[in-house]
Amino acid sequence: MNIHLKLGWLWLVMAAVVVPLQVHAEHEGKMQVLLLGDSTTEGIIPRKTHPQGPHLEEVIRILLAAEKDLPPCNVINVGRSGEYVRGLLDGARYDRDVAKHPGLDYVFIRYGINDHNKREDFEANYVKDYQELIGRLRKDHPQATLVVTTVIPYMDEATSEKINALNREVAEKEKLPLFDLYPRYAEELKKQGPNALNYRRFPPEQIPADRQELVKSFLVKHGDTDRVVVMDNQLDAHFAHLPNWFGDRHPNLAGYHVIGDETAKWLAKTIREKSKK
Repeated sequence: MNIHLKLGWLWLVMAAVVVPLQVHAEHEGKMQVLLLGDSTTEGIIPRKTHPQGPHLEEVIRILLAAEKDLPPCNVINVGRSGEYVRGLLDGARYDRDVAKHPGLDYVFIRYGINDHNKREDFEANYVKDYQELIGRLRKDHPQATLVVTTVIPYMDEATSEKINALNREVAEKEKLPLFDLYPRYAEELKKQGPNALNYRRFPPEQIPADRQELVKSFLVKHGDTDRVVVMDNQLDAHFAHLPNWFGDRHPNLAGYHVIGDETAKWLAKTIREKSKK
C-alpha cells in the first residue's frame, strides 16, 4: 500500500473517531437545540439592560463549544413572557415559532409557573395540556429528543414542588428525560444569597423623592411604563427596606448563567451517553 493510500485510510479512521455523534440539523454538523418556555426562559429584561449579553442561549452555546469532542451547536431561544402550555397550543405562536424549525436535535420544555396562575383547574389540566404539546412536538420534530424541565425556585418551595411533581409525572408518562434544574438553582441561592440571582424591578414613583437622582440611570421602559431595573445588589443599600423591593423573582444575568451552566452540563453528558449506544 503506497503512502497516499495509507494516509487516506488514516484520515477516514480519524474522522470516524473525532465526529462520532449523529445530528439531524439542516446545516451539516451543527446540532440544533430549542429552548421553549416562559419569561424565565426568554429573559426579556436582561436583554434590555444588557443587550450585548451573553444571554441564556449564548451561554449554553459557548459552554458546549468549549467541549471539543462535541459538534458545533446552535441554540435557539423561543421563550415567551407570560406564556403557559394551553396558551401556546391555542394561539398562533406554536405554528409560527415552534413547528417550523428544521432539524431539531433537542427541545427543552420549561413551563408550569404561569400555568399554575392562569390555567383553570391547574392540577387536573396541566398534565393533559403538556401531553398534547408533546404530541404536537413529536409530530413536527420526530427526530428531536424532548426534555421535560423543572421550574426554578420562582415561587415558594411548596408551590414549586407541586408544579415539579406534575412535570415529573409528564416525563414518566411520556417516557421522556427529565432535566431537574430546580436543585442546582436552589443550591446557588443558598450559597450566594436569596436575592443574588433575581433582578430588582420597582415602580419609580415608590422611590423616596430625595433618592430619585440615584435611580435615573436605572429606568427601563417595559410596555407603557418605566421601571427601576437593577441586575444586582447595587442599590440595595438604599432601598432594601422598601416593601417589595425584592418582589420580582425573575432571573438576572447571574441567574441565567446558572441555568445555562446546568443545561450545558446536562446536555453534554446526554450527548456523550447517546454516542456510546
